[in-house]
Amino acid sequence: MRIALIHALKHSIAAIEDAFGRLWPEAHLANLLDDSLSADLARDGVLTPAMTERFLILARYAKATGADGILFTCSAFGPCIEACARALAPLPVLKPNEAMIEDAVSLVGHNGRIGLLASFAPTLASMPAEFAMMAPDIVVVPQLADDAMAALDRGDADAHDQAAAQAARSLTDCDVIALGQFSLARAAGHVTQAAGRPALTTPDSAVNKLKRLLGAN
Repeated sequence: MRIALIHALKHSIAAIEDAFGRLWPEAHLANLLDDSLSADLARDGVLTPAMTERFLILARYAKATGADGILFTCSAFGPCIEACARALAPLPVLKPNEAMIEDAVSLVGHNGRIGLLASFAPTLASMPAEFAMMAPDIVVVPQLADDAMAALDRGDADAHDQAAAQAARSLTDCDVIALGQFSLARAAGHVTQAAGRPALTTPDSAVNKLKRLLGAN
C-alpha cells in the first residue's frame, strides 16, 4: 500500500519514517514537504481560507499519485486537514494527532489529566480543543518546550531532547504526556524519565491507526 505523508516541518520526516520502519515496514511511503506552511502560520498566527486551499491542493495531488491513505504530520493545522478529509472521503485522511488523542483518552479515561508537550507554539492553541471534542471533561495541561525546535533547526538533537525533558518536569501531576509534534518522538524516553510518566507519540499512534483502517494488521 502507498501512504502519502504530507509535512509542514522537515523534522517530521525522520520520525514518521522511523515509526513505519518499526511498525509497518511493508508500506510504501511518499513524502510531500512544504515547510512554508509552518512558517506562514507562525507569522500570521491564524489559519485562513487560503491556507486551507493549499492543503487541499497537496491532498488532491497525493490522491492522484495513487495513495491508499494520507497522513498529515504537523499538528497545528487541524481544520485544514478536516477539510481535506471531507473532500477526499472515503480515502483515509488522518490528522497527525487524532490517533494519539484516542490512545491517550483510552489510557487515562474521560476524567484524566493529560500533559500536552509541544515544541511548536501554535499546537498548544489548536490541540486542546481536539481533546475536548473526544472527552469534554478531560484536563489538558499545555507546556511549551522552549528552544527545542530551534535546537533541531541548528542540528543539535541532544539539546532538543534536553529541552523537551526540562519542559516535561512541569508535567509531573499528569497521568500521561502527549507529545504534540512528530519531531518530539525522538525525545520520548527523556520525557518519560524526567516526568516519571509515560509519553505517547504521534507517529506510533498514527501508523497503528492507519494499519487498522486499511486492514493491514
